[in-house]
Amino acid sequence: MILNILIAILLLSGALFFLVAAIGIVRLPDLYTRMHAAAKASAFGAVLMLAATALHFRDLWTILEVVVIVVFLFITTPVATHLIGRAGYRMKVPIWKETRVDELRDALEGNVHDSLRCDEHDDPSMRHSSRSPHRDHTVHEG
Repeated sequence: MILNILIAILLLSGALFFLVAAIGIVRLPDLYTRMHAAAKASAFGAVLMLAATALHFRDLWTILEVVVIVVFLFITTPVATHLIGRAGYRMKVPIWKETRVDELRDALEGNVHDSLRCDEHDDPSMRHSSRSPHRDHTVHEG
């Protein structure tokens, strides 16, 4: 009885998160915020529904499948949304006019934030390292 109530709560909560994701897709102003709503809310909704499935069947094989699916979701969802967002940005999909920070513009134009920049003048140990963005490619005879 209590287990069935818990399963019902998980299923309804998962459905609620799917509803929030759908509303976010329809109501939010641009691709990037819509993508955020779709990725976060739907992934969490799926996890809740999968947890309900594992509780309902209570069988080791089903629980293992649910764990594998959840891990797969947590690995692929951020990667997929990142790539979709970057593709949209490169295709010049407009950003919402109220957006205040555009970090990707600086990265694509080659302007890196000062806290992230690895300049050979800032760090002498990086001058001839393979990790340095300013490697010296001259051949030295010796």
